[in-house]
Amino acid sequence: MATAHHDVPEPDALTRPYWEAAAQGRLLVRRCGACGRAHHYPREFCPHCWSEEVTWEEAAGRATLYTWSTVHHNDLPPFTGRTPYTAAVVDLAEGPRMMTEVVGCEAADLVAGMALRVAFRDGTPVFEPAGPAG
Repeated sequence: MATAHHDVPEPDALTRPYWEAAAQGRLLVRRCGACGRAHHYPREFCPHCWSEEVTWEEAAGRATLYTWSTVHHNDLPPFTGRTPYTAAVVDLAEGPRMMTEVVGCEAADLVAGMALRVAFRDGTPVFEPAGPAG
């Protein structure tokens, strides 16, 4: 197996499809076949209706910025050498909220509700401004 990245948790049977897709530049969410709602982070059941009828679905990769914070100090790997960085929560087009990092712009340029698109850094989904074309 390849050298582990500190950015990516150790995949297990449930999360392996998510991380394998991310390594290929695709973002996955789970969708419930019973109530139809998408959710993120990956779980074996729907957090909305508790059904176990959940499957993987490729996300569009579009999101809006919900909130963010600039992190200036973090002693934990892999963040030690990356500060400052922008930790964020985004609303995916499919509905779920996702914790992530915003890249490709200054924190001063961020605005709640701004359009973002998924990008990938070392097999980890991050988000960047979508620009006018979105």
